[in-house]
Amino acid sequence: MKFDMVVIGGGLVGASLVAALRSSGLRIALIEPREPSSLPSDESWDSRVYAISPGSVDFLRDLGIWQRMDTSRLTPVYDMSIFGDDNCSHIHFSAYETGVAELAHIIENRQLQAAVWEALQSEKNLDIICPASCVAIIWHTTHAEIQLEDGRTLEAALVVGADGVNSWTRQQAGIGVSRHAYQQIGVVANYNTELPHRNIAYQWFRRNGVLALLPLADHRVSMVWSTSEIHAAQLRELSAEALCLRVAEAASYTLGRLELITPPAGFPLNFVHADSLIKPRFVLVGDAAHGIHPLAGQGVNLGLRDVRKLAEIIRKRGFQSDIGDLMLLRRYECARKEDILALETVTDGLQKLFNNSNPTLARIRNLGLEITNHLPLIKNQLMQHALS
Repeated sequence: MKFDMVVIGGGLVGASLVAALRSSGLRIALIEPREPSSLPSDESWDSRVYAISPGSVDFLRDLGIWQRMDTSRLTPVYDMSIFGDDNCSHIHFSAYETGVAELAHIIENRQLQAAVWEALQSEKNLDIICPASCVAIIWHTTHAEIQLEDGRTLEAALVVGADGVNSWTRQQAGIGVSRHAYQQIGVVANYNTELPHRNIAYQWFRRNGVLALLPLADHRVSMVWSTSEIHAAQLRELSAEALCLRVAEAASYTLGRLELITPPAGFPLNFVHADSLIKPRFVLVGDAAHGIHPLAGQGVNLGLRDVRKLAEIIRKRGFQSDIGDLMLLRRYECARKEDILALETVTDGLQKLFNNSNPTLARIRNLGLEITNHLPLIKNQLMQHALS
C-alpha cells in the first residue's frame, strides 16, 4: 500500500497531525498498536490530565476537536500560585493581569484522546491501521517501507515518528538521544476537596519533590507529585485516608481536607533530547523528539506546537510535491529548535535547582521566586511563552 505519509503513534500528538492535514489531499496512514479506550459509562475521572494552553486550544478548535469535548469536564485555570520550600516565598500568575481569558484548561487524557479519534473517523484519505505493530523500516532514496507484524508492507514518502519518549521509530532512523533519568516518579491521583479551588492551579516546590494540584470541575483537583522513587513508593502504599492526609499537609491545607476519588498511579520521569528531529523521509514530533520534566505542565503543548509547525510547512510547500525531501524537513527542524531547547533548559534547570538540599541554593531559589513575583514585566514574558 502506498501513502504520502505514514504516522506511527496514534496518541494526541500523532492523531492531531493527521487531523491538521485532513484537507491537504495527502493520502495518510495512522498506525497505532493499541485500540483507543472508549469513554467509561460512569462518572469516573481519569487521573492523568493535561494543562492545555490557549494557543493549543485555538489549534484544536480550528481542527474541530475542541468543540467535541464535554464542557462539563473542562476546567479553565484563571490563576496560578507557586510556592517555594520555605513556606514563605511564592509567585502568582493571573489571567486578568496577563490580559487573557484563562491561563490554561485542565482536561483528562482520555476525554481529549477520544475527541481527537472521533474527529478522524470520517476522513476519506486516511487509513487507520489499529491495532498494528511495526517490525522494521527500510529506508530508500525516494520512499520508506514500513513492515508490519502481520506481514503487510506500507510505502510512504514521509514517516512521522509520534511514538513517545522511548520511540521505536527514532531508533529505526538511527537518531541518537541525550537522556538522563531524574530518579523520580510522577504520582497522579484525583481528589474531592473540602474548600473550593476557585480555578487556581497550585504548585509547591518541596524538599521531597514538586507537588501540583490542578483544578477539575466542581470541588475536585488532580494531583501530580513529582518525587523520588522511594517517596513515590511510600505514597502509593498508603491507605486512601493516609494519602489524603499526607497530600493535604504538603499543600498546607490550602484546599482543606481531601477525599481520594481515583487510586494513585505513577510514571517514571526522564529527560530526552533527540540529536536531530529529521532525516531523509523521516521526522519526529512530540515526546519522540523531546521528553521534559512535567513541573511546567508544558509537555503536551510543546508537542502540539511541533504539529502546528509541521502541518503548516507541509501545507505551504507549494509546487514541491515531495513531502519527504530533506530540505523541506529542515525548515521544520529550524523552526522548532529554539522553542524546544528553551523549554528543555528551563525545566531541566528548575528540576536540578529545586532537587538540591544545599542551603545556599535554597535561599537563592526562594529569593528568586519572591523577586520575580514583584517584576510584572518578567512575569508577563514568562507567561507569554507558556500561553502559545
